Amino acid sequence: MRLIVAGASGRMGRALTRAVVETEGLELCGALERAGSEAIGMDAGELAGVGPLGVRVSEDALPLVAAADGVLDFTTPAATVALSELTAQARIVHVIGTTGLDDADLARIEAAARHGVMIRSGNMSLGVNLLAALVRQAAAALGSDWDVEIVEMHHRAKVDAPSGTALLLGEAAAEGRKISLAENAVRSRDGHVGPRPEGAIGFATLRGGTVVGDHMVILAGAGERVELSHKAEDRMIFARGAAKAALWGFRRKPGLYGMADVLGIA
Repeated sequence: MRLIVAGASGRMGRALTRAVVETEGLELCGALERAGSEAIGMDAGELAGVGPLGVRVSEDALPLVAAADGVLDFTTPAATVALSELTAQARIVHVIGTTGLDDADLARIEAAARHGVMIRSGNMSLGVNLLAALVRQAAAALGSDWDVEIVEMHHRAKVDAPSGTALLLGEAAAEGRKISLAENAVRSRDGHVGPRPEGAIGFATLRGGTVVGDHMVILAGAGERVELSHKAEDRMIFARGAAKAALWGFRRKPGLYGMADVLGIA
């Protein structure tokens, strides 16, 4: 399976390149970066620390997409939406780990999924997706008098909040409760905010240092708490998950899928 890595010079892009090289059945056929990037023309393998691969970083997506079987994409919302329209036209697999997507972005990706295989997740790791399944089950089992709070911490350079993983976990809790996350999420508290609304799903965001990603879901009842957590220690867990997702989606029928589908725990 011939893959393109989008955002090839970034931290996740370099990890994705390494994952492609390490995964049997995958071959790197292209590397993309934004126009004006200093990485344009560089060898993607040398950027990733795996030695020369003969694949030069390019800013021109169209010819690369036309010759590929899939794209691994952990970039920006605008870049991901534009790329999803190209991958849909080419009818190839598009693995999306980009976070910070808004409703309009998601609507365009869903439209693209009518023609191409779109696999999107706020987190590609096995552990986080198993955590989401546990959160869904716990939220369903415990009553609405148990309060749900989600605490996440990432490195100082992360630009979106809450993290895509925190939102994924919030959605899992909301699904377990059969409520809407959009209508029950509390993303900030400051000043005199009054008592906590019943059924609210709260988010707390921490940023600092070089933390790859820590997430904790707290279910707090009267006199007791259940805490479910995951700590990411290496970005390669996300990259390997994305590579696994690409192989799973190869030659699958068009549609919008998630990591729960890939792992068989949907």
